[in-house]
Amino acid sequence: MIYHLLVLLLRIAVRVFYRRVEVVGLADVPPEGGGPVIFAGNHPNSLLDPALITVSCGRVVHFAAKDTLFRGRVMRALLSRMGAVPIRRRDDHAGGTVSNDDAFEALFDVLGRGRAMGIFPEGLSHDESQLQRLKTGAARVGLGAARRHPHLTIRIVPTGLHYVRRHRFRTSVLVQFGEPILVDAAWLARADADDREAARALTAEIEQGIRALTVNAPDWETLRALDAVRRLYQPPKLALHEKIELARRFNEHYPVVSKNPDVVGLLDEIRRYEDRLTALGLTDRDLVSGASKRKLLRRVMVHSGLLLLWLPPAIVGAPIHLPLGLLLRWLAYRFAPRKDVVATTKFLMGLLLVAGVYGAVAFWAFWSLGLSAALKVAVLLPLSGYATLTVVSRFDAIDRQLGLLISAITVRPSFDALRAERARLSAALVALVHRLRPADLELLYPEGPASRSKADAAR
Repeated sequence: MIYHLLVLLLRIAVRVFYRRVEVVGLADVPPEGGGPVIFAGNHPNSLLDPALITVSCGRVVHFAAKDTLFRGRVMRALLSRMGAVPIRRRDDHAGGTVSNDDAFEALFDVLGRGRAMGIFPEGLSHDESQLQRLKTGAARVGLGAARRHPHLTIRIVPTGLHYVRRHRFRTSVLVQFGEPILVDAAWLARADADDREAARALTAEIEQGIRALTVNAPDWETLRALDAVRRLYQPPKLALHEKIELARRFNEHYPVVSKNPDVVGLLDEIRRYEDRLTALGLTDRDLVSGASKRKLLRRVMVHSGLLLLWLPPAIVGAPIHLPLGLLLRWLAYRFAPRKDVVATTKFLMGLLLVAGVYGAVAFWAFWSLGLSAALKVAVLLPLSGYATLTVVSRFDAIDRQLGLLISAITVRPSFDALRAERARLSAALVALVHRLRPADLELLYPEGPASRSKADAAR
C-alpha cells in the first residue's frame, strides 16, 4: 500500500516536472506477475533515472542503490519504502574491502518471488557524452538468481533513458525498453565452466542492448554537431523516439567516416550555418516552422488568449508559487554537488518544499477557518500551481513566436538566405548519407526530409 501511494505521488511529480515522457518498448516488458525481470539502464540523471523507470514500466521495481544514499534520514525512509537494496561500492569506502553478500541475497529473493529489480551497470550517475564502462553486477545478479531459482526464467531488459535537456525543468524525456536477454541454461552452463567469463560476456551483451537505445559520442562538441546534422536530415513531425534513433545512428557511424574530406567539409559548413543562426538569435527550429508573418501573429494571439484564460487561477497562488520557483532554481545550483544531480536536486527539493508549503497552508486554513476551508485550499492550491505552469509555458511560447515574427520582419533578407542555405545543406547531407552509408544499413527515411513531407501531403 505505501509503495503504491509513493509511486502515485512520484507519477504526479514526474508529470509536473517533465513536459513530456515518451515510453517505447513496453511490449517487451513482461507485466506484473509475468516473471522476474532485471531492468539494466544507463545512468545520466541520478535519482530521476530510477524514478522514471518505476513510473513507466508497469512493474513493482526494487532498485539496487549505493549505500551512501541511505545515510540521510529522509532518503533512507524513502528508499526503504520503495524497496531499494543498498549496495556497498568500494570507491565509497576508501577502497577497502566490502561485502555485498547480503545485498545479493536480497536481490535473489526479489527475483525468486517473480518480482522486478533495477540496476545501473555504469555504477555512478554521470554527465559524460557516452555510456561509461559497465560493471558486472547486473550479470552476476542475473546468473546467480537463475542458478538459485532454476524453475524461473530471468529476463534482463536493457533500458535507455534520454533527456532532451538534462538539467531543465519541463523538458522532454524518452524511456525505451529493449528486447529482453534471457538468462537460460546456456548461460548457466557457461557460468559453471567459468563464472567470471560468463559474467563478462553477459555484461557485454547487456552493454550492446543499452547502446542500441542510447546516443553515444566521444565528446559533447561532437554530440552537438551531429545533433545539428540530425535536424537537417530528419523529416518533419517525427516522434521523440524516432529523432533519438536518428541521432544514435549518426553518432554510431560517424567515427567510420569522420576523416572523409566531404564529411569534414560539410560539417564545417553546418557549423558556420549554426553560428549565423546564433548571431541572429534564431534556431534551426525557427526556420523549419516556415510560418508566414500572418501565421506567426495568429499564434501569438492564440497563446495570449490561453494565457489570459489561465491567468486568474494562477494569480491566486502566485504569492506562493513564484517565490517557490525562484527559491528552487537557486537552491538546485547552490546545493547540487555535481552537474548530473542538478535535475534530481530540483525534483526532490521541489517535491518536499511544495508538499511542505501546501501542507502548512492547509493546516493554517484548518486552524483558522475550519475543515471546509482546509479542503478548499487542498484542492485550489494544486489547481493554481497547474495554472501557473500553463501561464509560464504560454509566456515562453509568446516570447518565442514574437521573436520569430520580429526576426522575419527586421532581418528578412538574412532570414530568406538562411532558409535557402538550410535547404542546400539538407540536400547535400541526404546525398552524402546515401553515398557513405554501410551497404547493409536500411535507411529510416530514404529521401531524407522530403519523404515525410510527401507522405503528409498525400494524407
